[in-house]
Amino acid sequence: MRILIIDGQGGKIGRAVAEAVLKELPGNEVDVIGTNAIATANMLKSGVKNAATGENPVVVMAPRADVIIGPVGIAVADSMMGEVTPKMAMAVGQSSAKKILIPINRCDIMIAGVADLPLTEMIRRVIAMLRQ
Repeated sequence: MRILIIDGQGGKIGRAVAEAVLKELPGNEVDVIGTNAIATANMLKSGVKNAATGENPVVVMAPRADVIIGPVGIAVADSMMGEVTPKMAMAVGQSSAKKILIPINRCDIMIAGVADLPLTEMIRRVIAMLRQ
């Protein structure tokens, strides 16, 4: 399975997800893309082999992925303080990949009916969804 993890800002969520996927589901191809260089650098610390930064890698890699994982903002144009461009959000939304979006209630995106869980619990749920 080809898993694409996208994150921005400092890449904390993407790094934690990548570490969990590499540990819990070895043998999958895991690519990470940061919306900025700091996020990419942080996600690389997870041990992934393939990483890139910016809009074009998202546009190119989203259609190739089987699963796309990241904070909900990766599917909303101009989110993450403007780091997610309209092209990035469109590439994520139009990809035929399954999307596992982590409900982070920040950057003016709030999801009604979703409990405010610790990041470790959200990542545990991401791994459970990948196993299905």
